[in-house]
Amino acid sequence: MPRGQKSKRRAREKRHQARSEAQRLQDAQAPAAEEEESLSSPTPPLGGAKSQDEEKPSTSQASLSTDFSCRTAADQKAILLVQFLLRKYNMREPITKEGMLKHVIGKYKEHFHDILRRASELTVLAFGIDVKEVDPTRHCYALVSKFQRTSDDRMTGEEIMPKTGLLMTVLCVIFMKGNCATEEDIWEVLNVMGIYAGKKHFIHGEPKKLITKDLVQERYLEYRQVPNSDPPRYEFLWGPRALAETSKMKVLEFLAKIHDTVPSAFPLLYEEALRDEEERARARFAAMLLTGAVASVHSGADFRGSFSHL
Repeated sequence: MPRGQKSKRRAREKRHQARSEAQRLQDAQAPAAEEEESLSSPTPPLGGAKSQDEEKPSTSQASLSTDFSCRTAADQKAILLVQFLLRKYNMREPITKEGMLKHVIGKYKEHFHDILRRASELTVLAFGIDVKEVDPTRHCYALVSKFQRTSDDRMTGEEIMPKTGLLMTVLCVIFMKGNCATEEDIWEVLNVMGIYAGKKHFIHGEPKKLITKDLVQERYLEYRQVPNSDPPRYEFLWGPRALAETSKMKVLEFLAKIHDTVPSAFPLLYEEALRDEEERARARFAAMLLTGAVASVHSGADFRGSFSHL
């Protein structure tokens, strides 16, 4: 082969080899470059959401977001305020607006009345107590029982029980559902109150355990399977201790006070509560007669025995 052709062939082979090496190097560098790009670029938002650079919120959207944040902050502050109120009560210290603003409300002072209202709603539902201003001049507040009927309803002694309000709420639902409420009925109401099965509550702990085990063991509630239910469903009734320690009228008064009204505003429930009061009065009267009769029998026996020696 002539020398010129050999030189050209070697040149073509060298060029081909150079192109192959360049291609291999490019292929090897590509994944590294892609990886570097993915690490340096911002992570795309999940769920198809757009990043801030892709979409700026409008004025109305920003306002809505701010309102939602305020509502969330107000709820959180209300929970903290409940804890503050209970701590002040337990330490027998005065409850003042100044103290609430300083230790809890902080920069949300313009929302003070709304936060206080939410906190009061929580204490009513959780404990059966309300927060009332007792000295408008010095802005002093007190915890007020929803059940006491004295001229001064302010709480005294260790009367706050975390489960009282929840129990009264459950008893209300049972009463309103015809004296027997399904578990779904109970949770429907409790969920509105922010109380969920399986989710720890800041006051009640594990609420499902409280109402299906603790209050059942204490005989305040009866928890049983709905007859012929498949899959099994469960229902609640008043337990013997609830029947003995409270009444339908007291539960209706609790419901009425929550709604700032009177028991007669619920006419059907009020009529049933009145009948229950009459039945209780007759039962007490019959018990008194029985007790009196038994006492007379014993008294007569003692009287006859005192003259047996004659």
